[in-house]
Amino acid sequence: MKKRIAILGSTGSIGKITLDIISKNKKNFEVKLLTTNKNIDEIIKQAKNFNVKNIVVTSKKHYLLLNKKKNLKKKFKIHNDFKEIDSIFTKKLDLVMSSITGIAGLEPTLKIIKHTKTIGIANKETIICGWNLILAELKKYKSSFFPIDSEHFSIYSLNNGFDTSLIDKIYITASGGPFLNLPVNSLNDVNPSKAINHPNWKMGKKISIDSATLINKVFEIIEAQRIFNLKKKFFEIIIHPKSYLHSIIKYTNGTSKLLVHDTTMKIPIFNYICKDLKKKLITKSLDFDTLNNLKLSKPNKKQFPLLGILDYIQEDISLFETVIVAANDELVKNYLIGNIKFNQISKLLFNIISQKEFKNLKYKKPKDLKQIIKLNKYVRLKTLNLCIE
Repeated sequence: MKKRIAILGSTGSIGKITLDIISKNKKNFEVKLLTTNKNIDEIIKQAKNFNVKNIVVTSKKHYLLLNKKKNLKKKFKIHNDFKEIDSIFTKKLDLVMSSITGIAGLEPTLKIIKHTKTIGIANKETIICGWNLILAELKKYKSSFFPIDSEHFSIYSLNNGFDTSLIDKIYITASGGPFLNLPVNSLNDVNPSKAINHPNWKMGKKISIDSATLINKVFEIIEAQRIFNLKKKFFEIIIHPKSYLHSIIKYTNGTSKLLVHDTTMKIPIFNYICKDLKKKLITKSLDFDTLNNLKLSKPNKKQFPLLGILDYIQEDISLFETVIVAANDELVKNYLIGNIKFNQISKLLFNIISQKEFKNLKYKKPKDLKQIIKLNKYVRLKTLNLCIE
């Protein structure tokens, strides 16, 4: 029997990899929904290739462009948002891949949980800002969760799911990005073209900048706190320049486990969507050269000042995390268009999160989606004002 799957953000890198894996196993999958913001040419190509009837285009402009094409309206049901999602699915999906980037991914993730047996989430912001809301939906509709981010996938895999009772320490690795060996005093003048040039991973501009500042590892620690329900003291970031080793778990019985795999998201995604199908993924041989030269070290906090944000994070989820995510998003956006310099990302982010009105949010748990969206807009506006002063 075919597994029924929906892909939120099908035209992004995670979505494309998911469809590539499905294309090699078409007899095992039935794609029921694809979504994009504005990449309409790509999503139509995908819908035709995988015989998908329902597609969502969230950009109003691009939705209207598609609706003008009568030949497409006959072949596909084109939606502009997720309000009609309840009418799309008559029975539960087997799988959902949630890979819409940014806080924009939270709403569709929350809306689709009720329609699936399992959801894989590859979106940091969704988990960081709305994990308590996600958890409530998972419990309500008896759906299960699978972490797609490579670090959390590795922790999940090493620990056979979510049993954390014997964990003593979890080490999450960071490559250090393109500026690992650059002198601290020269970081102010690095241009975006260098900052997005990650040494190991092929990623979008935003996540590449987050890797260069190492804020992505701050986000991953927060994610791991939420997903595995562990306190901050259990986690530590270590530098591993090759990105071959993804995590190490040290247990209270004296043993440790580590997980290595090539720098491709195909491996976590394959293990999610094909985990019950007894399929084989063709991969490279074990890289003994890298294993013999891991070069593990502790990160330099002067080089990566944003690691200090972890000192601001509470053990339980709060609206404060939305402040960090929203401000960082806006700062990276302004760096990429030349409004601020690289070092200003960290300076302005600390400026924002140190403001009294935001510090007070550390003790307020998100009540609903509207509250998160409203706060996100407000923080971004305040951050933008700092960038253009």
